[in-house]
Amino acid sequence: MKLNAIIEKGKDGYGIYVTNLKDHGLNGMGDSVEAAKADMMEALSLLLSMYTDEGKPIPKELDNPQFDYKYDIPSFFEDFDYLIVSKIAKRAGINESLLRQYKTKKAFASEDQTKKVEKAIHDLGKEMMAVEFK
Repeated sequence: MKLNAIIEKGKDGYGIYVTNLKDHGLNGMGDSVEAAKADMMEALSLLLSMYTDEGKPIPKELDNPQFDYKYDIPSFFEDFDYLIVSKIAKRAGINESLLRQYKTKKAFASEDQTKKVEKAIHDLGKEMMAVEFK
């Protein structure tokens, strides 16, 4: 089952929370997106162990879940730190300084600005998928 995992940057690091589990809370925290993902996977492991230890069947939504990660802008650039913010800003038609402010949470992107960044990232992904080497 696909689980929606929202990744956000907070004051004390990064957090992930799963939004579409009916009877369970599943989240993770860490100094980085990678650490938050690892913490969430550890929480999942503990939850599965609890079911196993109690002799209960594992709910279908927790049996081999696939995570659909959704990011805020700061978390995205943390997780994909090899991307150059100024280049993404140019592709998105956004001022480079402004995107850096979104990245560091000194400013917050409107829905329109967020969609521009998302489209630029998706377009880049499509271009990368078309690359072939000889």
